[in-house]
Amino acid sequence: MSTPHPPAPSWPHCTHGADPATDPVGCHGIHVPGHTACLAHVADTHRDAYLAGLTPGASIDHRGTTFTDALLTALLDALRDPSTDNARLGDARFGSAIFEGDAGFGSAIFEGVAGFGSATFKGGAWFGSATFKGGARFLSATFEGDARFVSATFEGDAGFGSATFEGVAGFGSATFEGVAGFGSATFEGDARFGSATFKGGAWFGSATFEGDARFESATFKGHAGFESATFVTADQFGPLLCAGPLVLTGAMFGSPVTLSIAARRVECRRTRWSSTAEIRLRYATVDFAQAVFEYPLTIAAEPDPFVLNDGRPLAEDLFPSAYDPAVRVASLRGVDAAHLVLADLDLWECLFTGTVHLDQLRLEGACTFNTAPPAVHWRRWPPVRFTERRVLAEEHHWRASRPGAVPGWAPGTGRAAGPLQLAPVYRALRKGFEDGKHEPGAADFYYGEMEMRRRADDIPRSERGLLTAYWALSGYGLRASRALAWLGAAMVLTVMLLMAFGLAQDTPQQTATGTVPAGGGTVTFKIDQGDPQNPTGDRLTGERFEKALNVTLNSAVFRTSGQDLTTAGTYIEMTSRLTEPVLLGLAVLAIRNRVKR
Repeated sequence: MSTPHPPAPSWPHCTHGADPATDPVGCHGIHVPGHTACLAHVADTHRDAYLAGLTPGASIDHRGTTFTDALLTALLDALRDPSTDNARLGDARFGSAIFEGDAGFGSAIFEGVAGFGSATFKGGAWFGSATFKGGARFLSATFEGDARFVSATFEGDAGFGSATFEGVAGFGSATFEGVAGFGSATFEGDARFGSATFKGGAWFGSATFEGDARFESATFKGHAGFESATFVTADQFGPLLCAGPLVLTGAMFGSPVTLSIAARRVECRRTRWSSTAEIRLRYATVDFAQAVFEYPLTIAAEPDPFVLNDGRPLAEDLFPSAYDPAVRVASLRGVDAAHLVLADLDLWECLFTGTVHLDQLRLEGACTFNTAPPAVHWRRWPPVRFTERRVLAEEHHWRASRPGAVPGWAPGTGRAAGPLQLAPVYRALRKGFEDGKHEPGAADFYYGEMEMRRRADDIPRSERGLLTAYWALSGYGLRASRALAWLGAAMVLTVMLLMAFGLAQDTPQQTATGTVPAGGGTVTFKIDQGDPQNPTGDRLTGERFEKALNVTLNSAVFRTSGQDLTTAGTYIEMTSRLTEPVLLGLAVLAIRNRVKR
């Protein structure tokens, strides 16, 4: 089977070496102006005349041309500015050119468009300290050796999309003032962007980093896109700065890696981690929805500026001192949290519904949750007041979406999750806190779980009524003040009822009657006591209050007072001995749930 020949280029080409049987196209080099051969194959006298006619800043077109070291040196010497000794080019068209040796464009100034699309650099590509004032186009270029763009300046857009870097790709300290496009590029060696500055957007979507991806001290002043990028063996990513969003959506990390990022937003949706990883962040809001990982992964807030490999702290010029370096989590939906560790993160706006194995989530340090609105709200009588507790952002969104919502609950975007979805989330978080011996936190999530159960549509009316009573009397056994208030009210009511109806008018006197048998003998006595008489007259006296209080206090602990009670008082005491110990027990339970560890 014969090998297909490459198609002929769109420009008038040299055809040197063409053979109808083996290579009908021949050399792809574009004609030198006024000739029918490319710069590599034109006659020496014609080449010399062409080069002699070039001046610094001239535009050149050598698409498809094959350059040896000597030929490229001769071309750049003809364009060299004697005042700076640097080559100065206007529009430079090297698309599909082949550089057989080292391509030395160091310190060159490209005043127009620098077009190297589909070019092949078989040796090193040296563009260190070069200046690209127009666009720099290296789309689909192949760098078989090292590519050095250290300290280069790209004043226009820089396009490296689908380029292949087989050696080291060195962009350290480079400055990209326009858009930097590396989409679908392949870095087979190390990719070095240390201290590079990207003033416009930077796009690395679908790029493949087979070696180290070194972005230490890199600065992205706009958007940094690494969507669907693949990091095969990179062990570090950063520390770096990003003033806009840094997008890792769909990216894949194939080895243990540490990401150190100071950014306003980090998007890791559907990111895949094939090994252990640690993500250390500052200033950022991180979205981790649908991320996939099978090994332990830690997301942590870095309290101090990152430290570079040389021991210097990373300068955070993009973030004024007024900025809060705290790290916020936007979403964990769809994540399997069995191997996830969160440390010192703000979870106020975090979305948890749909998270798997949430009970195994580990929270380290000071992870904070949202809270219920603490103020009293006069929606209608009686006023509404929510006791401060940890709540999920999704409960805020649900309550805010309800008709007649109380002010203070924060609305969300989109359709809010309801009680049926939130109850298992609260239950899983409660279990996780209980396993971690964090009982106060578990109590808050138990309260949230019970609230969602009480509000759910799938429970019977009788169960909802029972839960409502449990909530009203003691806040599900977690609000001691509420239970104590009800206990106090019950005791006051019992005292008042006993004083009014329960205590007898006077203590019944004992009566002894005797029978003397005829003819003498033993005298038989019968001792009896009259029935307690209902009270009359002034019943609210200090003496009656003391007796009623004694009966009430004894009822709260299942003891009988020994007081003489009327029939009504007997039933009042029985009722108080049933209700008051329950309320006292609920108060003790609530206190216990708050203080135990």
